[in-house]
Amino acid sequence: MNQKLRILIVDDDQRMTRTLADIISLAGHEAVEAWSGQQALEKVRAQAFDCVLTDVRMPGMDGVEFHRQLRQSQPGLPLVLMTAYAADETIRCGLEEGVVGILDKPLDITHLLGFFTSLARNRVIAIVDDDPAFCLTLGDILRQRGFSVAQITDPRTNVELMAAESQVILLDMKLNHVGGLEVLKNIRARYPSLPVLLVTGYRQEMAASIQAALELNAYACLYKPLEIPNLLEKLSHFQLERLRSALEKK
Repeated sequence: MNQKLRILIVDDDQRMTRTLADIISLAGHEAVEAWSGQQALEKVRAQAFDCVLTDVRMPGMDGVEFHRQLRQSQPGLPLVLMTAYAADETIRCGLEEGVVGILDKPLDITHLLGFFTSLARNRVIAIVDDDPAFCLTLGDILRQRGFSVAQITDPRTNVELMAAESQVILLDMKLNHVGGLEVLKNIRARYPSLPVLLVTGYRQEMAASIQAALELNAYACLYKPLEIPNLLEKLSHFQLERLRSALEKK
C-alpha cells in the first residue's frame, strides 16, 4: 500500500482546489486547501506537508513568490507549479529557483498520482551517527525545514533497509562499533549510486578513510560542527534532481 501523503493545494479558484482535493483524497492521500499564498504560508507554519501544488497566477502573491517565501523556512518541502500558460517568464524564474516542475492545466491526474507515488518512495534523509544527541539535534533541524528524517545510532541494525528507504545518507566516518568506510562499502555493494554525504569531526585522523570513501563515490565530506546552510543546499539539490526526474516521466 502506498504511503499516505499530506498535500497542500493552493489556488484562488476554490472549485479547482475542491475538485483536486477530492481526487487526491480518493487516491488515499490527505489534501488541504488554501486560496492564497499568504493563507498557504500560514497553513505550512501550522502543520507539516509532503508536497505543495500551487497555481502560478494568483492575486496578491503569485506561485513563484510564494515559493520564494516558503523555501526560506522550508527548503526541503517540494513545490510544483500548476498553470494554463505554457510560456511564462515567471515560470522560468521558478524553475531556476528550485521549483520541482510544472503541471499544465487541465491536469493529467494519472501523471500527478504517479508523481505522488515516486514522492512517497525513498524520501528519507538517514543520519547514521552513534552520537544520539547529534542525531536528535540535526534531525529536528531538518524536519523543521521540510525533510523526512531517520536517525540511526547503530548502523549494524539493518544497513540494507536503511539504504533501501533513503534518498540520501549522512554517514559519520568514526562510529563506535564499525568504521564508516565499512558501512559505505556495504551500501555500495547494493546501491552503487545512492547519494552518501560523509560527516566527521576528525579531519586529519580520518583523512585516509575519507579519501577511500570518496573513491567509492561518496558525494562529499562535511566537517563538524556542520554548516547547516551548506548541508541544506546539498540535500535540496539531491531531492530536486530525484523529484524532477519523477515528474518528467510520462
